[in-house]
Amino acid sequence: MKRRTLLLLGGGAAATLGAALLLTPRQAERRDMAEGGLVFPGLADRLQHATRIEIRKADATLTLARQGDVWVLPQKGNYPARPEKLREMLIGLTELRLAEPRTGDPAQYDRLGVEEPDKPGSTALLLRILDDAGQPIAALILGRRRVRTQGNVPESIYVRRPGEAQAWLAEGRLAADADPQLWLDRDIANLPQDRVRRVTIRRDGEPALVVARGEGPEAKLQVEQPAGTPADETVLDEIARAFEMLTFLDVRPAAEAPGEPVAESRFELSDGLAVTVLPHLDQGDVWIRLRAEGGEEGARLAARWQPWVYQVGVWKLKVFAPRPEELKPPATPAAAPAAPTDSPAR
Repeated sequence: MKRRTLLLLGGGAAATLGAALLLTPRQAERRDMAEGGLVFPGLADRLQHATRIEIRKADATLTLARQGDVWVLPQKGNYPARPEKLREMLIGLTELRLAEPRTGDPAQYDRLGVEEPDKPGSTALLLRILDDAGQPIAALILGRRRVRTQGNVPESIYVRRPGEAQAWLAEGRLAADADPQLWLDRDIANLPQDRVRRVTIRRDGEPALVVARGEGPEAKLQVEQPAGTPADETVLDEIARAFEMLTFLDVRPAAEAPGEPVAESRFELSDGLAVTVLPHLDQGDVWIRLRAEGGEEGARLAARWQPWVYQVGVWKLKVFAPRPEELKPPATPAAAPAAPTDSPAR
């Protein structure tokens, strides 16, 4: 296998699950599909010409398109697909090996999950890899998987080539999925909290809210403006962690940012990095646009973030753009009045 080609192409999720049903084997209809042989001999070399991948099921079609050395999701504004997921799928396809012929009777296809994907009620997936002329490099209908729990026993999956009657049991792990959400790399940033030195939040018609870190390795963020604003240390720590393990729920091109920005927050970090956050509100959902500046790190992050707007958890609005009243410590419950005690009898 020429894994270098596959590494350049980029990796899978789960193919259709189901029970393993043995049907009466029939003689293969194609001489080039022999028991024990690869489903697609020499595929690794041909994959260098791949420019488009389609994964189709009964109610949806996923498309991956190649842009240079990067594979993107047209359904998500050409956001990059997870390379490790694509790589896993392509390696699995090149290594998939025919184990045993199964039925050639179309009436039995649904028992193996290899019926036509556009048939009502079908659970099959159609995987097609196309070149720049739109011609298929490889095409395969993927049916039910058989996952073995014993050690050293390979996974297997029922497959059938489009336009052919013969179905096969093939050995190997081939993971594919038509849900674009499963192909997204959801990581936005992971910047440690101790790098955040100063945060300035501005809202139209309101005084700026500024929190800053004092000197010393153990210094915490404190409210600088408006002076005298009470603040809960836990809430300030959450602001410092704004970019730790930051992930998104959904993503769109920046030109399609929903709603309107409600604030502008500037995070000044160590090593000269500065990040500006523009939170948007849209029907209760929170979306953020990010800008970065400052040295090579700022340029790298800006190139990654600028084309996109990210949906994040609603609670993140209080992290990226809190109001002064949202910093206050929780109110201490009033003590219950003491129960009256009876005076001892005299």
